[in-house]
Amino acid sequence: MLGAIAEGTTKLENFSTGADCASTLGCLRTLGVKWEKSDNSLVIHGAKLQAPSSRLDCGNSGSTIRMLSGILAGQEFSSELTGDESLSRRPMSRIIQPLEMMGAKIHSADGGRPPLRVTGARLRPIDYKLPVASAQVKTSLLLAGLYADGTTRIEEPIQTRDHGELALQAFGAQIDRRMREVSISRGQKLHGIEATVPGDISSAAFFLCASGLFPDSQLSISGVLLNPTRARLLDFLMGLGLKITLADLHEQHGELIGTVQVQGRELKGARVADADTAALIDEIPVLAAIAPYASEGIEIRDARELRVKESDRIAAVATNLRAMGANVEEFEDGLRIPGDQKLHGASLDSFGDHRIAMAFSVAALRAEGETEIKRADAAVISYPEFFNTLEGLLQR
Repeated sequence: MLGAIAEGTTKLENFSTGADCASTLGCLRTLGVKWEKSDNSLVIHGAKLQAPSSRLDCGNSGSTIRMLSGILAGQEFSSELTGDESLSRRPMSRIIQPLEMMGAKIHSADGGRPPLRVTGARLRPIDYKLPVASAQVKTSLLLAGLYADGTTRIEEPIQTRDHGELALQAFGAQIDRRMREVSISRGQKLHGIEATVPGDISSAAFFLCASGLFPDSQLSISGVLLNPTRARLLDFLMGLGLKITLADLHEQHGELIGTVQVQGRELKGARVADADTAALIDEIPVLAAIAPYASEGIEIRDARELRVKESDRIAAVATNLRAMGANVEEFEDGLRIPGDQKLHGASLDSFGDHRIAMAFSVAALRAEGETEIKRADAAVISYPEFFNTLEGLLQR
């Protein structure tokens, strides 16, 4: 998205093959942006965005619809953003309200859900306190702030991942960051960059957790994003009992990258709550999926946000674990999963959610008997190669 609105050409290596990123590229093309993709290399030519002649299809991607809405709020035309059945159930009021405060007009379906019709305007800056910790909303407002007359300030209740801020800075924007507050001013010119996209630690999480199911297993993953706002996962896994070391650390455009080396050990137990929940929000499904194998289990609280992801992830995890014979206590905001349980193979459902499909592929590794996961092709959303990679590791 930043490459599309920046001056010049941006070249990205190791660009994701996931469907969410493809949805973003499709939307940009509909907005008149030219790009070429070859294997995992993407070249995107910055340009003035054009009024779309058709709907912008965001597919399953909440990141696409929320962040792109921030850019479109400052354009001189109207756009309609839509998505698949899952995305159409996800709440968008959290971006609609602040973007309308800035001057954009946004029409949505009942309940503030997609499709969204965004009519751009000359935006006003705002001082805004996020009611819910969300990096997607924060980034959406920062992108809108590029088009606002003045300085837009955003305050978070809990610090969330800061990839948006670092990416804006990489493209040349001036960002003021103070603890949980970030601000951006209008009139800044972005310039194209060359970068290699680091490996996604949320995707690596499935293999890291799988290592924890097999004491003395060894795994090394290179080129992984180790941003401090994302690397809480590594601390958490070490607390569970895994031995983790880091190597080959280096920085690119403000992001820390390195190699993660893991040795499997017996899992203990842990509790996820408060700020940890926000930091681990994408990894909670796979942590919950391995919880029965930990000696003391895992309790997850303050995770109500999981109810409105691609699926109701709290209910999905509880349903699948119970189908595998696990004892699970479900709360409105989380789960309590006792440890030292034995699971059996079962017929499970991904609920059309990529993280649920991959999480229970990991849980099935230690279950007795065969496990079938229906609609497992949902993994294509973020990691089309997941099952091939998993099979390759198991054959070593």
